[in-house]
Amino acid sequence: MLSERRLQVLRAIVQDYVGTEEPVGSKALTERHNLGVSPATVRNDMAALEDEGFIAQPHTSAGRIPTDKGYRLFVDKLAGVKPMTPPERRAIQNFLDGAVDLDDVVARTVRLLAQLTRQVAVVQYPSLTRSTVRHVELLSLAPARVMLVLITDTGRVEQRMVDCPAPFGEASLADLRARLNSKVAGRRFTDVPRLVEDLPEAFDIEDRGTVSTVLSTLLETLVEENEERLMIGGTANLTRFGHDFPLTIRPVLEALEEQVVLLKLLGEAGDSGMTVRIGHENAYEGLNSTSVVSVGYGSGGEAVAKLGVVGPTRMDYPGTMGAVRAVARYVGQILAES
Repeated sequence: MLSERRLQVLRAIVQDYVGTEEPVGSKALTERHNLGVSPATVRNDMAALEDEGFIAQPHTSAGRIPTDKGYRLFVDKLAGVKPMTPPERRAIQNFLDGAVDLDDVVARTVRLLAQLTRQVAVVQYPSLTRSTVRHVELLSLAPARVMLVLITDTGRVEQRMVDCPAPFGEASLADLRARLNSKVAGRRFTDVPRLVEDLPEAFDIEDRGTVSTVLSTLLETLVEENEERLMIGGTANLTRFGHDFPLTIRPVLEALEEQVVLLKLLGEAGDSGMTVRIGHENAYEGLNSTSVVSVGYGSGGEAVAKLGVVGPTRMDYPGTMGAVRAVARYVGQILAES
């Protein structure tokens, strides 16, 4: 265990290095921070921190910089989440409140996160498997053709055309719509197959084939494989940090193009807590020089998706964590009110 004083020295090194982009020396630390000890004591503390792998010397006769291990300890023990100021909170709310639908919410969230953090922003669309049904609409387009519209609690809208095996009258369609919504409205997607399995038996024999076809289309919509969608923005922000990447930012850019990689980085959406993965904690080699800050968002107490940012390990962790958490909270409120 590090002493409290050495923890303070580490905090000062991280703060100075993030702020100045320059390796930090003992003289600068004692001048800029009220550590209450001599430069010689600070040098000894820095030597101990280096021996334990929390800081490193990038060049001979240079100051020290934090390692992944040092950033990890900083985030776990030393970095409080920086609260957003009232003007910042109002700006977030005003920017997101103008959204007209779910696509607009996600697009605005990506743009806002990238602007607030000056990092790469990644936002996952709400997952269908963690959603509930708000309403199912059935519209007659032709005697044997129906449009099925599925609306989720997160504002997601899915539309499907259904070619029926026989003509289906307006009265039968209205009856199916009412029966269907009475069973599935407000229920989790995972419960729907069980809830509707006996529904065809409530209809006349000549209509059961059409009812079964409509239900099959509904169930296919619930389990579609391509539901995990992402939006990414602010990739150009990485060019400001060229010297933070050992050789080139190309591996980072290539990783950001892989949706599967990004989904794994964000983690399981059911986990609503803040996650910070630093440097080599990221399993994908191309992102070993980056940190990922992510958090779940959703309406109510459960996360339906994740959002976060990707940037160099030399990032303002308290500010980034505060921005990510604040934006997630506002997006959750918008979904709850939509």
